[in-house]
Amino acid sequence: MDKASAWEDLLDKVASGLMVRTDSRQVRPGEVFVAMPGRLADGSCYVPDALGRGAAFVVARSDAHWPVAAKAKLILHPNPRAALGELAAAYFQTARHAMTLIGVTGTNGKTTVSYMLEHLLGAAGRKVGVLGTVNYRWPGFFLESPPLTTPDCWQTHDLMSNMAASGVDTVVMEVSSHALDQDRVAGLDFNLAVITNVTQDHLDYHGNMDAYFKAKSRLFHHVPFEDKIGVINWDDPYCRIILSKYAPAVGFGLTYTNLGEGPGLVGSVLSCTGKGLRLAMAFGDQRWELNSPLVGRHNASNLLAAQAAGLALGLKPKKLLALKDFKGVPGRLERVENARGLDVFVDYAHTPDALENVLSALDELDFNRIIVVFGCGGNRDRTKRPLMGEAVCRYADLAVLTSDNPRDEDPRAIMADVRPGLSGCARVLEEPDRRVAIKLAVDAMRKGDVLLIAGKGHESCQEICGQKYLFSDIAVAREILG
Repeated sequence: MDKASAWEDLLDKVASGLMVRTDSRQVRPGEVFVAMPGRLADGSCYVPDALGRGAAFVVARSDAHWPVAAKAKLILHPNPRAALGELAAAYFQTARHAMTLIGVTGTNGKTTVSYMLEHLLGAAGRKVGVLGTVNYRWPGFFLESPPLTTPDCWQTHDLMSNMAASGVDTVVMEVSSHALDQDRVAGLDFNLAVITNVTQDHLDYHGNMDAYFKAKSRLFHHVPFEDKIGVINWDDPYCRIILSKYAPAVGFGLTYTNLGEGPGLVGSVLSCTGKGLRLAMAFGDQRWELNSPLVGRHNASNLLAAQAAGLALGLKPKKLLALKDFKGVPGRLERVENARGLDVFVDYAHTPDALENVLSALDELDFNRIIVVFGCGGNRDRTKRPLMGEAVCRYADLAVLTSDNPRDEDPRAIMADVRPGLSGCARVLEEPDRRVAIKLAVDAMRKGDVLLIAGKGHESCQEICGQKYLFSDIAVAREILG
């Protein structure tokens, strides 16, 4: 049997129920082991272990660790990650699920746009499932604080299968740059791809902005369907590169000229206050306005992204007005209600651009002073740390530098990396204990001030030295506020 026939034969067996494993320790007699390449270790090293446990089929890039006397069948594949996607699609019959699949990528705004699309499409009568940063959910199922924004490949297909069984007809998936780089969405056919923006993040993983942008671009250029519709932010320079080369596409933006890039949604901010946004939209010869309780120009862009996606899916402007009732996302500029009448917000902003967006939004409002509690995550891109300090400095009257998720790093060393960016601040306090830092900020507040607690948003834990401890910015702020 030639190589192609052997692969097709294996796909048929898996489609009939043969189990596939990527962890050699889980292999049972007769099953398939896929030797996944990794950053720290190549799965091929574990082929002998998988064979010892009875694997009947092995998919790998090479025969480097293949025992001479092995009786199992070795199938060489140039990309085992992509192979796993094909095998998962076969096992879970993914192609047979009549669901519209929407992928949302971008540095900032993925979660907000995914929530908006769930609200918008639900109001239009669709049954929607969401896989994202805050949770995985669909009618009858809810998994809070999942380990990954985008699940691993096999789990994704499993979740899709369960959604189909529950009657879901539309899936909205946040697609991270890591997931795209690692082929975690292999075997999925996206009908619509949305990109919100590309700004500095995850350079500890990708190395530089070009590699990061290339990973984001994979959603458009390397992931089927080839004719899926792209919904692309013209206001962002990186996204504009994609828009200039991708078709079919719907561009959107607050500065969008809509000249030569295909159909586009042009938006303008009529008002931006502490009570919300009022937007005007134009799409071809159609005109409409939208009032939203969300605040900030970054949310104006998010609202345009969701509406552009709705238009690409065939919704009329009248249906898009359902967004007037969208109240927001947990941990995304979420107001902490309190009896003291203080204006306190919690936001997930953990990149320079995200901090810039949320602080500029607050700066446009009539607050006396802006107080910011923030930190930087450990074991992540160190180059963005002083940049986050600079973003805070541009707006804060008082910056309280603290710990975020230090992971395996010393919180004080992380804070030292941030400190150069805070050199121009009016006033800075440093406190590595995040709970104490929040209390210091609350105690410094006066009527008319606003406090932003940035970095963790919806997260319910703080990761320190490999352990996760219960910690919610919302809950801590409420406790301190009484």
